[in-house]
Amino acid sequence: MSEITLGILGGGQLGSMLSLAAKKINIKSIIYSDDKDAPAQNFCNEFIYGKYYDKEKIYDFIKKVNVITFEFENIPFEALNEISKLKSVYPKPSINRLIQHRLAEKDFINKLNIRTTRYVSIEKKSDLESLEEFLPGILKTTTMGYDGKGQYPIKNLEEIDKLNIDFSKEYILEKLVKLKKEISVIVTRFSNNKYEIYEPIENTHENQILKKSKIPAEINNKLIEQSKEWSLQISEELKYIGTLCVEFFIDRNDNLYVNEIAPRVHNSGHLTINAFNVSQFENHIRAVCSLEQIPIKKLHNAEMINLIGNQIEDYRRNLKLKDNQFFFDYLKKEIKDKRKMGHLTTLK
Repeated sequence: MSEITLGILGGGQLGSMLSLAAKKINIKSIIYSDDKDAPAQNFCNEFIYGKYYDKEKIYDFIKKVNVITFEFENIPFEALNEISKLKSVYPKPSINRLIQHRLAEKDFINKLNIRTTRYVSIEKKSDLESLEEFLPGILKTTTMGYDGKGQYPIKNLEEIDKLNIDFSKEYILEKLVKLKKEISVIVTRFSNNKYEIYEPIENTHENQILKKSKIPAEINNKLIEQSKEWSLQISEELKYIGTLCVEFFIDRNDNLYVNEIAPRVHNSGHLTINAFNVSQFENHIRAVCSLEQIPIKKLHNAEMINLIGNQIEDYRRNLKLKDNQFFFDYLKKEIKDKRKMGHLTTLK
């Protein structure tokens, strides 16, 4: 087989880990990013800096690669769609367009008879004033926004004026569930009914940012099976190629709700690098490059902790790890509040 070169759009920590996984199976990676300081340039074979609308630079990138994927869902659909006319892009740009829009995403999930929290479209401030039944809730921009950006928790109608919300944007209001746990399920789909699925991962958030993930999740068998079944149903309906993550809420009565779909490898799946024979990153590359599907096996239980902001500094200065611990530094140049700087995985 001739050498495959994988093009990756986006140069953050997920692009870094995709590049590392590619190297492991002798696939070259070329990163294209609109951030000249993108940390993934430390891990890939070649790095191209350019805007996603720079047709000349994008064309140079396309010529150098065999197949293209992306590390996060907020790459402009128009750019992805133009690229896909010249080279295969996985997952398909149409999936990205659907999942970039929270209202369209929720409608898609509900049409599959899969439960989500109650939600309603918000176009102007007065829409909120008649929706007391949806409170307490969380108001989210329908596009963009992650790690709590573009999101406003609202307990009651009196809070709306204090929040300084920009109503020139379109929003979705989601009713909060009485939350017991959050889990995620990671699936890599290769083709029709050909997939690898990881066991549910239990997640803990702080300030709307993922803080900790662990396997096994402390949930009953019914929830394990239902979360996996719904995740597979979503991936089949999308005719997805590659790794995706479905995030779930579990309420105090053990009801399961899909929160959102991430059409890419996911932060909660970092522990798969050390806990399984094949990580979510390697599986993604195998699927998008049409390589051999290897059955996954869990090697260890594990816990992953995100190192956020200046929490990385202790590890950079004074790294003392046990034999069962693995530290990953994303090599981001600037330490910022609420920025994921690295993670620590501990095998159990």
